[in-house]
Amino acid sequence: MTLWNNDTEIQFFTEALRNFASPEQLFYNLQGGYFAYVPKGSDAEGQTLQSRNSLIGQFTEKWSKTIFEPIAKELGLFAVNSVVCDELGLSRQSNADLAFCTTNQTNQKPENIKLLFEIKMSVVSNYKFTQPNKVEFIGDYKQHKGNPALLRSDSMLKAIGKSINIRVSGIASTKIPVVVLGNSPITDSYIKKVDFLKTSGVIQGFWSLNPTPTNSDFVKITPKKGFQTILNQDMLLTNCRDLVSNDMNYFSSMISKAKLGEIIKIANQEQTDIAKAEKFLTLIRS
Repeated sequence: MTLWNNDTEIQFFTEALRNFASPEQLFYNLQGGYFAYVPKGSDAEGQTLQSRNSLIGQFTEKWSKTIFEPIAKELGLFAVNSVVCDELGLSRQSNADLAFCTTNQTNQKPENIKLLFEIKMSVVSNYKFTQPNKVEFIGDYKQHKGNPALLRSDSMLKAIGKSINIRVSGIASTKIPVVVLGNSPITDSYIKKVDFLKTSGVIQGFWSLNPTPTNSDFVKITPKKGFQTILNQDMLLTNCRDLVSNDMNYFSSMISKAKLGEIIKIANQEQTDIAKAEKFLTLIRS
């Protein structure tokens, strides 16, 4: 299974047109023809295309499950879409787009969830549709007026907000890694933000599953790997294995240095490193 590329996006348009969608639901109907995005130098002619959002959302969730299924199987787990877990604040209206679980069910207990994915993908490049069924690539994301996937500030903020909501849902969330999946780079303005979110433990990474979104320069990886461009399946497997196999714990607090020193002093009285860590986590959460 190949990662995200222009052929994947053409597949989305082709399947949507063949099965249920009209050209007007998928493309801007401009004077020069039907376009996935308004080309730079052209006018949107008052159009705002919203109807494609839910369609590409459904497509990317299914596509991501297909990509991750063999990885989950390799790790002895199941890749499950639309996971619901009340203890983590994941309702039917705001479920987890994809998760690695010990059971192949939509409704999950926190202890059965080993990795959570929030998917923020869209059509990245620009395409022109010609009747009756021709869809052709005409330029990468730098050649149109749209801001796809992780290049959109609102997409980033929604992903961050949902991840924080999971983190503050209670102690059940402290052992579950959270990853945001995209198919585009991020903007320079988010480089420090994604690295801080990773080092602070809120989100374990933003991963783009699109190795070549453009032939020109783009943000491929940030200094502390808060954002990474996934280059192949082996890299994806390694990243997932590291997150699932490491016994990580999220903790966050804002206390005085005196109180922190007291906690460290008490925890240090335990006999082993693991016991010291467990004591520290217990005290800092109490």
